[in-house]
Amino acid sequence: MRKSFLWYRKKLEKIEEAASPLNVVTYRKLVWMKFKKHRLALMGAIILIFLVLFSFVGPLFTAVSYEDMDFGSIFVPPFSSGHFLGTDELGHDVLIRLMYGGRVSLFVGFASALLTTLIGTAVGMFSGYYGGFLDRLLMRFVDIMLSIPTLPILLTLTLVFGSGISGIILVLTVFGWMGIARLVRGLTLTIRESEYVVSAKAVGVRNWSVLFKHVLPNVLPVIIVSATLNVSYAILTESSLSYLGLGIQPPMPSWGNMLQKSMNYILGTASGVTPWWLTFFPGL
Repeated sequence: MRKSFLWYRKKLEKIEEAASPLNVVTYRKLVWMKFKKHRLALMGAIILIFLVLFSFVGPLFTAVSYEDMDFGSIFVPPFSSGHFLGTDELGHDVLIRLMYGGRVSLFVGFASALLTTLIGTAVGMFSGYYGGFLDRLLMRFVDIMLSIPTLPILLTLTLVFGSGISGIILVLTVFGWMGIARLVRGLTLTIRESEYVVSAKAVGVRNWSVLFKHVLPNVLPVIIVSATLNVSYAILTESSLSYLGLGIQPPMPSWGNMLQKSMNYILGTASGVTPWWLTFFPGL
């Protein structure tokens, strides 16, 4: 009888503990719990953190620069003394250049993704919320931008604005905001008809307040997902432009121009060496 009483008491304590206001699961906790259970998302976050630390923190622990050359150590293979990932045709340390190249590629990716997200979100929210002539004008402009063949224009604009970091970011921003603008507009069209938005407008809440307090928080999850996709798109595009010789130019390294340089030796060198590491590690 006593055991049965203790069992019921423990059961009641668990129920009371679960119902306690102190144990209410907030939205952030719920997102974190789901994130921890999602193996692919967790793996992606770990890889991203590793790349950021590798590119931005790694160079702080070495006195070697990406411009330093050692003509006595040309085409040294990986795992050699003093050159963990080998050297290139000028004696540059591949590991050091990968770190600095990661800085460039990641900075271009994050900066252009931030700008495209801000522009696309603003255009989409204003277009969907105000509607009418403004909506038609902005969406026709978006349609025109989407109809332009991207790669030829990217190549042309890169030649016009230059192949520096700022020029690449500008070019990627100009042609990267339309997709998120259309997504945000579609969601805003639905949200503006919601009861809480209609009620807020009925009691005299200003449009700016409605946009930032009611519309923006509800479209934020889609914005975050689109921003992450824009980062990967920007990095791949920058690498493609650098691979074609129109992106970041040597001596400043990027993953793209490192690949572009390595193609000259993919079949081997005049001395019979096949420096496979020059292609493998930047492409990895």
